[in-house]
Amino acid sequence: MFFIGEAVIFIWNDSTVLYFFLGPMSLIMKNLTIITEFVFMGLSRIPQIQTMLFALFLVMYLLTLMGNLMVILVIRTDYHLKTPMYFFLGHLSFLDLSLSSVTMPKMLQNLLTQKKTISTWACMTQSFFLMFSGTTESCLLSVMAYDRYAAICHPLLCSVVLNRPLCVGMVITAWVMGFLNSLSNSLFTYNLHFCGPSVIPHFCCELPLLFSLSCTDPAANEAFLAGSRALLGFLTLSLILFSNSRIISAIISIHSPGGQGKAFSTCSSHLTVVLLFYGTALFRYMSPLSGSMLERVVSIQYSVITSLLNPLIYSLKNQEVTTALCRMLKK
Repeated sequence: MFFIGEAVIFIWNDSTVLYFFLGPMSLIMKNLTIITEFVFMGLSRIPQIQTMLFALFLVMYLLTLMGNLMVILVIRTDYHLKTPMYFFLGHLSFLDLSLSSVTMPKMLQNLLTQKKTISTWACMTQSFFLMFSGTTESCLLSVMAYDRYAAICHPLLCSVVLNRPLCVGMVITAWVMGFLNSLSNSLFTYNLHFCGPSVIPHFCCELPLLFSLSCTDPAANEAFLAGSRALLGFLTLSLILFSNSRIISAIISIHSPGGQGKAFSTCSSHLTVVLLFYGTALFRYMSPLSGSMLERVVSIQYSVITSLLNPLIYSLKNQEVTTALCRMLKK
């Protein structure tokens, strides 16, 4: 590629790029090596602590797999749970399974090895699926909030309004929005070049961290990412806030204490999940990047711990799920 004047000539040779800056009076050549892999800083460099963390996160990951697979299996096999609420809950469990599986296997591998590396392509792929799962889950949580609003505020019309085709359409929309948002941001990332530094101050690949390591100006990428986040955040949070405000108003207007308790128990599980997911995700992505340990802990909260707690929250606080689980175990 050639530019006249104060130009840059790019000559590619394997992983080396020659930058020729042509000015009026001088010719300056700068030889830069393109990075083909990144190094994770991880959670700790002390071997004893790494061993303890490996055991801890391995148990958490196995419990996450077992819990979410159990919820999916119960919903799929029990005919009493063929309602919109459990249809959405099955997809939420699958997303929690996917979200934890994007980051946990690589993190567990790095806790056992001294060379905590990942190729640039694998890093971009991980960031794609991390954003895909996270965006789809945020969209699905807003859909579930609308489902709870319809069930509590309009119980007689709920089965008519939230019919099977509409539920399937809303779930497909959530998946498509997550895919398009992740794909569009990832395509812009493939235009970036990485020539140092190569250390990621994290245990997984997230797009903002990749932008900070790029030797290409990432201003357009950062602006597009911020715009897509703002748009999706406004749409999903608006629906969640509207639905929950109407639910709270409806619960307050119920005169029977037993009716209030039943209505509140119906939506309290979803509110707990929303607070866990959105609270930590907003804190993580609204605060400026610092590479601190706090950022890694918050990322663990919304990508690992939330996926672990969701099955427990929906199972322990939901009598129908526990009853269906007992029926399945008896069979």
